[in-house]
Amino acid sequence: MPDLQLITPDWPAPKNVRAIFTTRHGGVSTGAYAALNLAKHVGDDLALVLKNRALLAEQLPMEPLWLEQVHGATVVNAACTCPDAQADAAVARMPYRICTVMTADCLPVLFCDTQGTAVAATHAGWKGLAAGVLENSVKAMQARADTLMAWLGPAISQPAFEVGEEVRTAFVAHLPEAEAAFVSGKAPGKWQADLYLLARQRLAAIGVTQVYGGDRCTFTETADFFSARRDGTQTGRQASLIWLE
Repeated sequence: MPDLQLITPDWPAPKNVRAIFTTRHGGVSTGAYAALNLAKHVGDDLALVLKNRALLAEQLPMEPLWLEQVHGATVVNAACTCPDAQADAAVARMPYRICTVMTADCLPVLFCDTQGTAVAATHAGWKGLAAGVLENSVKAMQARADTLMAWLGPAISQPAFEVGEEVRTAFVAHLPEAEAAFVSGKAPGKWQADLYLLARQRLAAIGVTQVYGGDRCTFTETADFFSARRDGTQTGRQASLIWLE
């Protein structure tokens, strides 16, 4: 069995902050879910998913908090939340409470403060972004925005992400400068949306300007990442995890 291939964020986080992003390498799932699918809700064999989670857990100080993500803006406290709670972000201010989100084109965002006192993991597809999940995550961290840094993990890139007019309208109505994150799509009334730029704009608007990452594409990097837009419903999920030591 190949080893897990994990991505470590390239950002100047404090030494007591640990963060990783999984790829599809190193697990036991097969077919469309090969190999490190970590999601139980996508049709993969549950026994294999649990084995994959166990393999990941071997790299962690304790069991991560897995959420039931619903493309909303709810943030929970990783220290006092039951597994599979419906939420799209988790925050922690205690050591070894592992905040975790899963993605397969949506944007994962990891947060920490410069003092190493709070972390958060956020699942930000376009619906969650528009609903304010990043803003809610920052608020839940209870730290000044100018002390926070964010890492944008692998997500679908603008050339591969075509959306309807309702998506563009939702963002531009909130921030007029969001217009710059959309270019005309191939079909009338369609737009190519830049999730990375939309996230940077929303963060800048609330004072978070230390933003890193945002240079990978789940859709085009077939060997490394699952992509729901590319592969349809039969595909796995990556995970982004962050915790304090």
